Amino acid sequence: MVNLPAVGARVVVRYLLPSGQATDALGELLSADAETVVVDGKRGVERIAVRDIVAAKPVPPAPAPRARRTPR
Repeated sequence: MVNLPAVGARVVVRYLLPSGQATDALGELLSADAETVVVDGKRGVERIAVRDIVAAKPVPPAPAPRARRTPR
């Protein structure tokens, strides 16, 4: 099993798609067990099989949104 932080932490999980290409899930870690890791990110809730995970690590909180510029 990949070392993951506690549930509720923000993580990035790199995993393999059926085509063999790798992709990332970035978001809040909802749960993790011996078979499945669940991440809630911008693409929605992603259920990832542990056997498909290449790497995983905690990441810092998302930056605050920038203020909009107003035309002069």
